[in-house]
Amino acid sequence: MLRQNLQQKLLQKLSPQQIQFIKLLQVPTVMLDARIKEELEENPALEDGSLSVAEIENQYSFDEDGGNESGSDDSSESENLDEFNIEDYLQDENESDYGTKLDYGSDEEEDRKDMPMAYSSTFYENVLSQLHLIDLDDEDYLIAEQIIGSLDDDGYLRRPIHSLVDDLAFSKNLDVSEETILKMLSLVQSLDPPGIGARDLQECLLLQIKRKLNQSKPIQLAIIIIEEYLEEFTKKHYDKLEKNLGITDEELKMAIQEILKLNPKPGDTFADNSKQLQVIPDFHITNKDGVLTLMLNSKNAPELKVSRSYQEMFQTYDKSADKDKKLKEAVQFVKQKLDSAKWFIDAIKQRQQTLLKTMKSIMDFQYEYFLDGDERKLRPMILKDIADQIGMDISTVSRVANSKYVQTEFGTYLLKSFFSEAIQTENGEEVSNREVKKILEDCIGAEDKRKPLPDERLMEILKEKGYSIARRTVAKYREQLNIPVARLRREM
Repeated sequence: MLRQNLQQKLLQKLSPQQIQFIKLLQVPTVMLDARIKEELEENPALEDGSLSVAEIENQYSFDEDGGNESGSDDSSESENLDEFNIEDYLQDENESDYGTKLDYGSDEEEDRKDMPMAYSSTFYENVLSQLHLIDLDDEDYLIAEQIIGSLDDDGYLRRPIHSLVDDLAFSKNLDVSEETILKMLSLVQSLDPPGIGARDLQECLLLQIKRKLNQSKPIQLAIIIIEEYLEEFTKKHYDKLEKNLGITDEELKMAIQEILKLNPKPGDTFADNSKQLQVIPDFHITNKDGVLTLMLNSKNAPELKVSRSYQEMFQTYDKSADKDKKLKEAVQFVKQKLDSAKWFIDAIKQRQQTLLKTMKSIMDFQYEYFLDGDERKLRPMILKDIADQIGMDISTVSRVANSKYVQTEFGTYLLKSFFSEAIQTENGEEVSNREVKKILEDCIGAEDKRKPLPDERLMEILKEKGYSIARRTVAKYREQLNIPVARLRREM
């Protein structure tokens, strides 16, 4: 049985303006310029305030006779067109342009020129250029080209040989055997950089070390270790290696030095620069005689304004005595574009204000640290501390901290790195876990690499310094610092 009933619900939904602001807030500076250019292309009512009038006129041309040429007239549509107030869109001659040109402490001395990027050939281009120098028939060249195209970014061939047979059959219409592909694979493995085309780490290292012209005893010993005892070597079971090979500590040390000279990822030699993301700081903090000054990157404060040409169209409509349907439709279109332009400008303004407000609170909270960059002066700070200070939601602070960078006199850092949990010392004082990690890193850096410190000993050292933490916490901090266990830190 079907029933109809009427219910009232109180729901909280984000407006389009709020959604637009949230999206702009989490956009990093390096991508903000592209986002603004995209909006300028889509909305002709939005203009770049840094351009001259002549440059803007060259970008946009308006057709005064444009519009819908249909002669049909609908009274209901005409009523809807009159719902908005023209006076809201008219602007006094003495009134300044509606735009984002506000003083946010931007660094005027910042170089706004595009950063030059050095051109370098990619890994694949370099290998293919070597292939062109070899005298091959068409079929062999296509096979070698297919192998090179199947290499991973680190230079390894992880695609099975039988899959390459299928690839050549479908893409090149070649019917070849696995033996033929293995033969061409050997040719590819003879190219530079040494080690490319290897199917695993062992083959990669062997390809490199067998190319050495000086096949001395340490190199011959290194080849035996790679071929027969690679697992023992990677786990640093040096005692077992000396016993099985019947060699001394010095002989093993010389062989290991030869292995450590090899590159486990030969493809990284020609890393593609286009994949490297350029870090552009959102803020600049300078120290002038003990007083910190915060400045917003000028790229975060673009000069945008609403087009006067579109505003003048409203004045033409207001003065026109004959308000026909075609003119009303044109004005309706202009209204939508003007609203969109003002929403975008307001979102940019709100983004600038939120960035500065959040960073100012972080700088004040960690003032002692920003004076000299000593990590031991970092105070425990969580997202809620900053959110409470600026009166915003934790999610807003998180969006700012996760994608924004600040440039200081001692380096450029992600804002997220300044947030840390609190650890209580034996005397009841709360310190940042960043301070504990720094001490842990210093202890491991100063250890005897022949007898590295285990986690139990590191825990005891921290307790002696007044930091009472468990061994598993030491292991967690060590892993966060990308430091291996004691056995893997051992050196000969």
